[in-house]
Amino acid sequence: MVEIKDIKGIATLLRRDVLESTSAAGSGHPTSCLSAADIVAALFFSEMKYDIHDHNNPDNDEFVLSKGHAAPLLYASLKRAGCIRSELLHLRQFHSPLEGHPMPSALPWVKVASGSLGQGLSVGIGMALAAQIQKRKYRTFVLLGDSECAEGQVWEAAQLAVRYGLNNLTAIIDVNGLGQRGPTMLGHNTHAYRKRFEAFGWDVSVIDGHDVRQILTALRKKSEGPHVIIADTIKGKGVSFIEGKEGWHGRALNATELQNALKELNIPEIVNIHINKPEKSRVRRITEVHSEKTEYSKAEQYSTREAYGNALRRIASSNPYTLVLDAEVSNSTHADSVKKILPKQFLEMYIAEQNMISTSLGLAVKGHRVFASSFSAFLSRAHDQIRMSALSGASFVICGSHAGCSIGEDGPSQMGLEDISMFRSIPNSTVLYPCDAISTEKLVELAYKNHSGINYIRTTRPKSPLIYSGNEKFEIGEFNIIHKTDNDSLVIAAAGITLPEALKASHSLAEKGINASVLDIYCIKPFNSEKFRKFVSEHGNKLVVAEDHYTEGGIGELLSSALSGTGAKISCLSVKKIPHSGTKDELLTAYEIDSKAIFKSAKKIIN
Repeated sequence: MVEIKDIKGIATLLRRDVLESTSAAGSGHPTSCLSAADIVAALFFSEMKYDIHDHNNPDNDEFVLSKGHAAPLLYASLKRAGCIRSELLHLRQFHSPLEGHPMPSALPWVKVASGSLGQGLSVGIGMALAAQIQKRKYRTFVLLGDSECAEGQVWEAAQLAVRYGLNNLTAIIDVNGLGQRGPTMLGHNTHAYRKRFEAFGWDVSVIDGHDVRQILTALRKKSEGPHVIIADTIKGKGVSFIEGKEGWHGRALNATELQNALKELNIPEIVNIHINKPEKSRVRRITEVHSEKTEYSKAEQYSTREAYGNALRRIASSNPYTLVLDAEVSNSTHADSVKKILPKQFLEMYIAEQNMISTSLGLAVKGHRVFASSFSAFLSRAHDQIRMSALSGASFVICGSHAGCSIGEDGPSQMGLEDISMFRSIPNSTVLYPCDAISTEKLVELAYKNHSGINYIRTTRPKSPLIYSGNEKFEIGEFNIIHKTDNDSLVIAAAGITLPEALKASHSLAEKGINASVLDIYCIKPFNSEKFRKFVSEHGNKLVVAEDHYTEGGIGELLSSALSGTGAKISCLSVKKIPHSGTKDELLTAYEIDSKAIFKSAKKIIN
């Protein structure tokens, strides 16, 4: 058992480590670390249970540093605990794993990237939910800064944690009263924080964040639901000339200041360090069960969103570790197909897309295969959360339904016309766009099996005819040849809702004696540019692209880039202005991405 005096001693050592490492780096956020040093010392060296030799032990307690700029404090704690051997004085150097803000790719003990404030509590919800679902005993602790509590996502998370009764989740608010440029919104008004969290239904403890005895009492408190510790602290605690002073955020001490600060710390010669080992949980081994694909009739039409639901139901039935999340539109995305038969594998996230994505991240890093869905238009508000999930190296699937102007009468606020661009810009992402029910089922299966990065599936609202028979192959990075002849004059490339339009146009062109091959660009990223260039050069070296998406960042830009320098003639049809309400056919015609527009563009490009 580590005694109070030892925890105080460890906190002092952590303060020294932080000051020395940030001064060596010449940058960092030492004052934000110093305010939380007592809390982190008590947490890492008394309360948390973890295996210092195995960062992947599924029974380790989890710690999420939502205030990611306090990374030097986390690194110092991991070093003192014996988890890492990295040289703290190499902080922020190019060849050091100790980046300015925590990154899992550099340091395996870091589960998620942080530094974009307001997201950590949502990640913690995902981890805590995983413990409940897997019947594990580990706890999840999330350290937030008081400034980031101005972010709306914190309160999205606060309400959901209560909804799911997460008594294994503890949030800690470091109320040091100072942000980057001056006082925070509430300063040291811990009563206001108490009232806000209590209003959401949290169990609340308000403590002196520098009193180790109070910290330990709060950390050990048993709660029926989520617990928040509101810790009143002083920014820069331990160094008199920076304690509670403005103008020190993000500023490292120079050599003279560092020496003066170290003299004040009263650094102990010896401290007793003991790490509590986690309890091993007995969790049954999961085996996947084969489930038959849905049969589709050529005589019928189906929406790709409907087929997405069918594929989800099949996949979730085969693996209970598959979880489906939705932002209260599951009867439109068809994610409710899982909710109806496997309610324990469906998690309602309500209308809070940012929280949904970060929760998906937390679940994914704890071993779950996650499918998160909403309207594609609404995913744009969660771009940063998707970006941070990608930086975390996480792999899960996101489905954006109701994509494009083809959704019709609901109007432009509901039309996802930026989503391809957004997901193409995400590092290591995969972007899939099925055109019919059969390709949807196969692409959802591909996304499920692809454990690399963020996988995005774009689905549409209206029904469309079957183009595939079911025997065709689909691979990440490839495209399919739907139609070709030996004497094609041009290539028509399309995806999703515009592929049937491309086929209609090719038939009309054939009646005029013009042969055109048709390609299904079902995988927009990654993309086999070399194979595409070769195909176009062998089939007229002319290309017409049709897509239900804005021009910028869409399929047209992708394919134009692939053909750069080849001399190919290219015509890109896309939605070039803000659409209006109307029927699907009216809108495809009005914004010139229908078969008639493709036919007209093809005739023009070959002349």
